[in-house]
Amino acid sequence: MWPLWKFILRRLARFKGFLDPIVVLSNLQHFSKPSEVWVPFELLRSGAVLQARGLMNSQAIQNNLDWVWPFWVERQFNPNDRAFIPRAFSLTHINLTHRNWTAVGLPDFSEYPIVDPCGLVTPFFDGWSVDAWILHEKTAFIPSRQPHVEQKLDLRDTFAVLTSAKSEYFSLESRTEVKVRTDPSCLISFQAKAAAKSWLMICVRPYNPEGISFIKDIELLKSSEGWLIEKNAKVHLDTKPSRYVFANYHSGDFLGRALSVGDQQPSSISCNVGMATSAALYPLEPGQKSVVTVSIPLPRDGLGYGSQWSEHLQGVCTIKIPDKRMQFLFEAALKTMVLHSPGDIYPGPFTYKRFWFRDAAFILQAMIAAGLLHDIEKIFDRFPIRQNPMGYFMSQDGEWDSNGQAIWIIKRFLDTTGRSIKKEWENSVYKAAQWIKHKRRHSGNDPLHDGLMPAGFSAEHFGPNDFYYWDDFWSVAGLRQAAALARTQGSPMADQFQAEAEDLFGTIEKSVAASRKRLSCAGIPASPTRRMDASAVGPLAASYPLQIYPAEDERILENVRFLMEKHFLQGAFYYEISHSGINIYLTLHLAQVLLRAGRLKFFNIVKSVSNLATPTGQWPEAIHPRTRGGCMGDGQHVWACAEWVMMLRNMFVREEFQEDKLILCSGIPAEWLKHKEEIFLGPTQTVYGEISLTLRVQEDYLDISWRARWHKSPPNIEIRLPQHEPYMVGGQVTSVRLKMAEVLYEYFDHDQYL
Repeated sequence: MWPLWKFILRRLARFKGFLDPIVVLSNLQHFSKPSEVWVPFELLRSGAVLQARGLMNSQAIQNNLDWVWPFWVERQFNPNDRAFIPRAFSLTHINLTHRNWTAVGLPDFSEYPIVDPCGLVTPFFDGWSVDAWILHEKTAFIPSRQPHVEQKLDLRDTFAVLTSAKSEYFSLESRTEVKVRTDPSCLISFQAKAAAKSWLMICVRPYNPEGISFIKDIELLKSSEGWLIEKNAKVHLDTKPSRYVFANYHSGDFLGRALSVGDQQPSSISCNVGMATSAALYPLEPGQKSVVTVSIPLPRDGLGYGSQWSEHLQGVCTIKIPDKRMQFLFEAALKTMVLHSPGDIYPGPFTYKRFWFRDAAFILQAMIAAGLLHDIEKIFDRFPIRQNPMGYFMSQDGEWDSNGQAIWIIKRFLDTTGRSIKKEWENSVYKAAQWIKHKRRHSGNDPLHDGLMPAGFSAEHFGPNDFYYWDDFWSVAGLRQAAALARTQGSPMADQFQAEAEDLFGTIEKSVAASRKRLSCAGIPASPTRRMDASAVGPLAASYPLQIYPAEDERILENVRFLMEKHFLQGAFYYEISHSGINIYLTLHLAQVLLRAGRLKFFNIVKSVSNLATPTGQWPEAIHPRTRGGCMGDGQHVWACAEWVMMLRNMFVREEFQEDKLILCSGIPAEWLKHKEEIFLGPTQTVYGEISLTLRVQEDYLDISWRARWHKSPPNIEIRLPQHEPYMVGGQVTSVRLKMAEVLYEYFDHDQYL
């Protein structure tokens, strides 16, 4: 049948004057190594949805620039703004400059209203939004058009976004959060003030931070103030407005005529285009504050129904350091991870509100280390459901790293908590390890690729389908952990898995040696036939987090040197492949490698990452180098938050598996000690047990003490302050005193490498 379909497609395309689609597809595949799956169907689907939205944006926005649009549109379509992008031959118009938003919500609740940098609130997933403006007879104060809007995050037993826009004559502030009254609701409290008589406008808008989100019908509620949107969603206003105004695509936006319409406005509006909008107007007397609260009930059909923050944060790791911004980012990251794990793991609240084993492994690693163990077993309980009969943990078909990641994080959870494995988990792990064994490619005549995992779609956007070492390193880790688990369970499969792991590791080493010889380079490329480029960040996984290679492995450090020299921008890793932006979580992977190797440059990178965070303590997946806004993926990337938690935690306490040691203080910078404030982290969970660490500067001495609850006997502990001789500690010792003169150091020049 396929030859017949190819013939029909070709004839139809040529008849209509199009390129032959079969030839185009064939030429595209020439850039990739032959593989089972050219592009995962899930990726095609999500890409199609994004581009479809972009196509709608192209029709709706550029010929209606007199409308009020979201923050990103007001910047990206403005030729005088540095975010401006020409649109000449672009069929789709997508947010590529300010993909920034912050979700609000509750633990155990999977509905995430999101707030953009100017306070635009999108209460439902991929839905319409609520905004507020101040209208004066001669001007309008619109946050998305203001040169500066302030935003911050309130973490005091909540997760609320506060937005403030001010000028000489106007002030507009909002607070957005999710609360449970009778039902969970998105609450937006607007507070407005004007120097002259004006109007506060609470608006329902047919768009969100991705672009158009259609509204065809809006009507007023019959029993209370507010609107019924699309016959199902209610927007409640706590105060009766003076009037309502309505508009649709054919009438144009109502900004210019909101004050001229009479009091006899209709009670509803329809728009066949899907651009219906409405506003409630409240009079503002000069110098007087006006407060209006909007309440939007959220559906209870998510994975959870909401619980209290205090339940989830009891006994969780805390941090106290002189750098209050870094401390805030740590606290925000903890809550961000809780928010996005309501019985499942989401790497983001919007674009990436779906599950991937890869993101889940890194996020769960940080949650486990931080002691965020509330209901975490429910997440692992869902792993076997996502495993096909052959044993493949499938996030999306064609990526071969997920089995190693799933096994690795399950074993990490068991080792860290000391819990026994559930039988269904154990069976799932063994099936997954068997899948890795059978998935390896054995051709017998290809020394560069023989014995590796097959060519697959680029798991971390390394490029076209290829034999990526990333997949191989994760597979080795998965097999080794499966062997260790089988050994503790007395399973005869332990030796089989261990032998398979070492065979695969030996295969990698042979391939890497041949590849380095081919390139005459000291580092490790992303795949056996790739040149050294930005994708060389992939092999770093062999050091962090997997510790397959020792800390001082010269090949891994050469990759770091190469990436810092060729692919660093604004102190962080600029990922030119696909992301085309500064990637935070990969930047922190690189910093972790340097920390592990005892190189001081890691902290310069940590400071750069701190500076790149948004005011609400978030990072998008990739950051636009000029606008500092998001340019790819979700605007609130949970994997990045997880890496921040792991980075600061490892600066205090980290496991060094190759040496079977617990390393303390290896990332504590001298600039923190110079403040002479108490420094603290804990309790953090390790594979040896739980530990809390305190540092105090006492005149000429540094006192380091810790409290611990070990699973068994105390582990080997080494205090490894930067540029200080390592200090081995006996099993029963819980504190040491060091001379400050021997501890303090100065950082190397920014231009000097390691």
